[in-house]
Amino acid sequence: MNERINRILELLTQEGNIEVASLAEWLGVSQVTVRKDLDTLEDKGIVKREHGYARLKSTDDIRCRIAYHYEAKLKIAAKAAELVHDGDTLMIESGSCCALFAEQLVALKKDLTIITNSAFIAEYIRGKSNFQIVLLGGIYQQDAQVMVGPMVRECAANFLTDLFFIGTDGYEERVGFTNKDQMRAQAVRDMAVQANHVVVLTESDKFAKHGVVPLNLKGKIKTVVTDNKISPEMVEMLQETGVSVVVS
Repeated sequence: MNERINRILELLTQEGNIEVASLAEWLGVSQVTVRKDLDTLEDKGIVKREHGYARLKSTDDIRCRIAYHYEAKLKIAAKAAELVHDGDTLMIESGSCCALFAEQLVALKKDLTIITNSAFIAEYIRGKSNFQIVLLGGIYQQDAQVMVGPMVRECAANFLTDLFFIGTDGYEERVGFTNKDQMRAQAVRDMAVQANHVVVLTESDKFAKHGVVPLNLKGKIKTVVTDNKISPEMVEMLQETGVSVVVS
């Protein structure tokens, strides 16, 4: 994913609908170039174009979120895979970093059992490995392709794992990591009960944002894997709360 396309995704995330002419002006390129980039994103099902405008099909669509900061997320995913050993059983929550992490596990590990509430992840790695994949039941959120609701808790209660890998929508100093969706946040809490060690996979720019729903996992989160743009002050703050920071 080239830098210009990543910038287009960033602008669409921030602004919503944007005129093609405005995109071209902001990026300093021709409208023809922008249209070619938008064609690429439209072919991938990430953007929708109408009447001279472009917009993201859905900010909850995992395909959109994977494309955004793709290279940074891929490095985070590869670094997180170093925490997993052949034959492990682990849980993975929904999210773009988590999906790329699962893909890295397929490339690098053997004989894993992956327990997840993400229908997207289950499909994303289907047929690519000898992994056993356990998809937790629940209410299906179609855009995010994730299972939520009380059935997630009931299904997760049948397992105990050492590691649980999650994403986040942001961080707030008073409450810690946050999500923007109440039901997805509750699914994370319910799955975290069954794990000894929660690992957060996130780009560093998420530390400048926060969702509206605290994950309330203080004491459970032991490790954060992020990119090298995280500030020394944020690293120190996390370490003071007992969280180890791994930089990709």
